[in-house]
Amino acid sequence: MAGFRQRAPARVHIAMVAHPSVTLFVDLSDESGLSYDAHGRRLRGSALVGLVPGDLRLGGRAAGRIECLQIRLSPVLAVAVFGASAELSGAVVSLEDVWGRDAGRAEERLRAAASWDERFTIAVDALGRRMSARPSLDPEVTAAWRLMRASRGRVRVDSLANEVGWSRKRLWSRFRSQIGLTPKHAARLVRFDHAAHLLAAGDAAARVAAASGYADQAHLHREVKAFTGVTPTAVAAAPWLAIDDAAWPTHLTPSPPPVRHVPAK
Repeated sequence: MAGFRQRAPARVHIAMVAHPSVTLFVDLSDESGLSYDAHGRRLRGSALVGLVPGDLRLGGRAAGRIECLQIRLSPVLAVAVFGASAELSGAVVSLEDVWGRDAGRAEERLRAAASWDERFTIAVDALGRRMSARPSLDPEVTAAWRLMRASRGRVRVDSLANEVGWSRKRLWSRFRSQIGLTPKHAARLVRFDHAAHLLAAGDAAARVAAASGYADQAHLHREVKAFTGVTPTAVAAAPWLAIDDAAWPTHLTPSPPPVRHVPAK
């Protein structure tokens, strides 16, 4: 989780860097501060962003203060909290569409909280109550995802299938239906995320390519381009990565916003 606020003297748009998680943005501005495109419409307020959202840009009002709580959930937890795994593959939907009236109630509680720590506690409670009422993924799919994350995406689908005791075909089918991506695409996303954070930390592209398991720097360039539409140099300076504690670009903000990490279950 990360809480942040920013004064917006002019309209601000930030491109979101692809991340191996489902991201929930809870808009806590005095008035609707966040805006984004979904299904060809310009929407405002809290949003749920699926895996590999494409060219997503979130923006703020022409004037005023944007205040937001960002919550990143692994697909394993996101399915348990939100259900409908088909929505996790890249869709951008309003929180109200997913949670109905509960979305407004949660926003009111979070907005009225006296501190970020209190907001984090409220958010954990709200997510936990919804998670207990939802079906979980197949244990084999959960295990495959965790192995993928542990290897930083450097694992073959055949190896994953052997580890979880399924055939390659069954793993491919079940993983795609429940996570929203094929195992191969998901592994590419995990590997890209590792590389993106190394780039943001200041490592040279050639070194990042070697450390992340890419064949060469050109391979890294193609993958970064495929996930973001920009070059590794542009990704290294992406302000979105400033929300991750492993990559604070000090030239963008003098002090990081509050961050809380909650262990995955």
